[in-house]
Amino acid sequence: MCEKYFTLSLSQRPRKGRAPRALVLTPTRELAAQVGESVETYGAHLKLRSAIIFGGVGINPQIEVLKRGVDILVATPGRLLDHAGQGTVDLSAIEILVLDEADRMLDMGFIHDIRRVMKLLPQRRQNLLFSATYSNEIKRLADGLLHRPALIEVARRNTAAETVTQHVYRVDKDGKRDLLIHLIDAGQWSQVLVFTRTKHGANRLAEQLNRADIEAAAIHGNKSQSARTRALAGFKDGSVRVLVATDIAARGLDIDRLPHVVNYELPNVPEDYVHRIGRTGRAGEEGAAISLVGADEAKLLKDIERVLNKTIPVLPMPTFEPKVLKAAPRPEQRSRATPGNKSKVKKKPAISRNAASRSGDKPAEGQRKRRRRNRPSQSPGAAR
Repeated sequence: MCEKYFTLSLSQRPRKGRAPRALVLTPTRELAAQVGESVETYGAHLKLRSAIIFGGVGINPQIEVLKRGVDILVATPGRLLDHAGQGTVDLSAIEILVLDEADRMLDMGFIHDIRRVMKLLPQRRQNLLFSATYSNEIKRLADGLLHRPALIEVARRNTAAETVTQHVYRVDKDGKRDLLIHLIDAGQWSQVLVFTRTKHGANRLAEQLNRADIEAAAIHGNKSQSARTRALAGFKDGSVRVLVATDIAARGLDIDRLPHVVNYELPNVPEDYVHRIGRTGRAGEEGAAISLVGADEAKLLKDIERVLNKTIPVLPMPTFEPKVLKAAPRPEQRSRATPGNKSKVKKKPAISRNAASRSGDKPAEGQRKRRRRNRPSQSPGAAR
C-alpha cells in the first residue's frame, strides 16, 4: 500500500535531477526486494526509475545503477550508509522518507543507523512510518523521528486477520518434530512456513524434514543471499514444501495463498506471533496457524493470548506412529566431491623430521637420541 502511495505521488512531481527523491528503508533484504518489485509494478507505466540496494551482494553493480539516476531508492540501512560513506549516493533531494516494518527495525537495533541516515536528508520532507504492531516503543520512535505525526490505523492493534484459524497442540519438546512430520504427511500439506527461534534450530529442523522425505529448506541471517533466494524460489514454485525460517528472515516474505504457518517454537516477543501468522490469510484468503507449545512455553502462550485478547483453542494430540528418518549423512560424505565436481582432494605432503621440528611438532625423546647418534652420518640429500 505504501509503495502505491509514494510511487503515484512522485509521478506528479517534476524531476529535478538524477538524485533519488523517495527513500524507503527496510529491515531485511527480502522485504527490500519485495518493496522494489511492488514499485516496479505500480510504476510500470510511469517515467520513474527505481533501484534496490542491500548487503550480501556486490556493491559495484549498485554504484553503476545509482550513477544512471534513480527516483525511488529502496535500501537496507547498513548498505545505504556504506554508499553514503563512499560518496556513491546523493540523498540531498529526498522528498519522501518511508520507514517500513518500523517495529522490526526497532527490534533489530537499526535505530542508530536510521538516525544517521536522517542526518543526511533535507529537513523539509514527508515522513511515513509503517508498522504491523503498535507498542509504546513504536510511539516513542514515531515521536522522536517524525514531526507532529498523524496516526492512521487500518486494523485493530496487534490482531490477526479473521481469515486465519489459530490452534495449539500441547506437546513435549522431544515430540515436536514427529508431530510436525505427521501433520504435513497426514494433511498432505504442499506448502508450509515453519518458524524457529534460532538459526541453528532452523538448519537442524530442515535437515530432519529432508531425512523424512519432506522437501525443506532453511532461511536465516547466516545464509548467503543467493542461498536465501534459491530457497524462496523453490518454496514459491513448489519444489520445496517446507520453508523453515527465523523471525528476521521471514520479514518481507510475500507468498501468494500460503495455506499453513507453524510455530515450531513460540516467539519470545508476543507481537512477533502476529507477524508470523500474518504470512497466511492474506487478501481475503483462508489460512491456518498451528503452534506446537511445550510445557516450558506456557508463559509465552499466555503473553500472546493477552496481546490478542483471546484464548487460542487447543487441539487433542493425534495418535500416530513416528516416521523413521533416513540416516544422517556422515561428515566425510557431506564433504565428498559430487559427480561432475572436478575438485580433487589434495594429499598431505610428507614432512621431514627437521621440517616437523620447525613447525613445532617435536619428535619423541627416543627419536631425538637416535638423531644425535646418527647426525655425523647424515646423507647430503637429507632435508635441512
